[in-house]
Amino acid sequence: MAKVTHVKKACTVNPLKMSQPIGAALAFMGLRGAMPLLHGSQGCTSFGLVLFVRHFKEAIPLQTTAMSEVATVLGGYENVEQAILNIHKRTKPEIIGICSTGVTETKGDDVEGYIQLFRERHPELASLPLVYVSTPDFKDAFQDGWTKAVTRMVEVLVRVPAPGAVRDPGRIAVLPGCHLTPGDLEELRTIIEDFGLRPSFLPDLSRSLDGHIPEDFTPTTIGGIGVDEVATLGEAAWAVAIGEQMRPAAEALRTRAGVPFRLFPRLCGLAAMDEFIMFLSAASGRPVPAKYRRQRGQLVDAMLDGHFHIGGRKLAIAAEPDLLADVAGMLREMGAEITVAVTTTHSPVLSGIDAAEVLIGDLEDLERLAGERGCDLLVTHSHGRQAAARLGIPFFRVGIPMFDRLGAGHLLTVGYRGVRDLIFTISNLVIADAEQNHQPTPESWRLTEEDGAADGAQQKGQAA
Repeated sequence: MAKVTHVKKACTVNPLKMSQPIGAALAFMGLRGAMPLLHGSQGCTSFGLVLFVRHFKEAIPLQTTAMSEVATVLGGYENVEQAILNIHKRTKPEIIGICSTGVTETKGDDVEGYIQLFRERHPELASLPLVYVSTPDFKDAFQDGWTKAVTRMVEVLVRVPAPGAVRDPGRIAVLPGCHLTPGDLEELRTIIEDFGLRPSFLPDLSRSLDGHIPEDFTPTTIGGIGVDEVATLGEAAWAVAIGEQMRPAAEALRTRAGVPFRLFPRLCGLAAMDEFIMFLSAASGRPVPAKYRRQRGQLVDAMLDGHFHIGGRKLAIAAEPDLLADVAGMLREMGAEITVAVTTTHSPVLSGIDAAEVLIGDLEDLERLAGERGCDLLVTHSHGRQAAARLGIPFFRVGIPMFDRLGAGHLLTVGYRGVRDLIFTISNLVIADAEQNHQPTPESWRLTEEDGAADGAQQKGQAA
């Protein structure tokens, strides 16, 4: 079990952590026709807007209450009211998700009270869903904001089933964590549907930020799960929570609608996917489709191929807790040593990571410790590229933001195919780095390349 240590420094030198409000805003972007609204200054919203545009390379719907110094001191009701009225008039959203920021939380704005007062003053907008979530950016992190937003959606939008209501045995409510990309969600949708089940994702970034071009321009989100579908999640036979961060949302759905849930801390790795596939088989009453048996065999083959290059590597990784546990866990299973692990916020999943220590710190801590401990593989988001260059080690980008490469929204870390391709990508990075630095490939540490390939083939035959 890893020891979790909170680094105490006077300041964050090279930030790893992103704030709660933008995590919550991204969750609202998984709803159809949504407009996230940050209750704070224009600068807070501008930062989040730029970050998401650079990462997804898409138009991002995000608005602000534009709090000034005077409004902050006197209270922000008028700003909230005017923002909601303007958004409704200009964009006709299906839902507005309101996220607080540090400045309004410090002032102590009663936004729930503001919403109640707004309802009284504007009865013509009584049917417009308004969901508020408290996300001060002076505490917690991106993952926490996502968790709170999804939990609040469940509490406000899900309809309580009538007594004696019969559940739909073919329907699954899926609560994905923020560490999953739109591409991950699309892969999971395909897998679940192949078992004859009908998944409803909350939130569903695979339909709103997957990079498709709509027929008509809309100022709100262009896809995602509809508010009407969210309301009926209580009819699902099962809820699947992916990532420890989604436990509060799953518990809220169980409390509100009585839906039993199954939590999967990880979906990146052979054993993790086996567990998920067997759950789907049991829930649907169907055998595992032949295509997934074949994909599983391909993953096992990829693990045999990739362990020559990943095994023995000293890994330095920095990410949100669930993403850290997911990717680092898979690389540990491939034989890598988790030498340095840095994350953003506390989570129960951290103690289960197979490392001596997990630091809650920044990218300066990652770079310093990676150099001191001789790490030869670095994994984090795009802000770690300078550290990898200074250390002279291979660098794999994962998480948000990823602004210097295309396809961030389609990076796969789940499913047998996704894990297989992830192993190939990281192995190829290691091979390319060795070639660039004229180092021997892992097979030739003791053998020639031909003998190494033959040895690998022999191991595959023995495993088969």
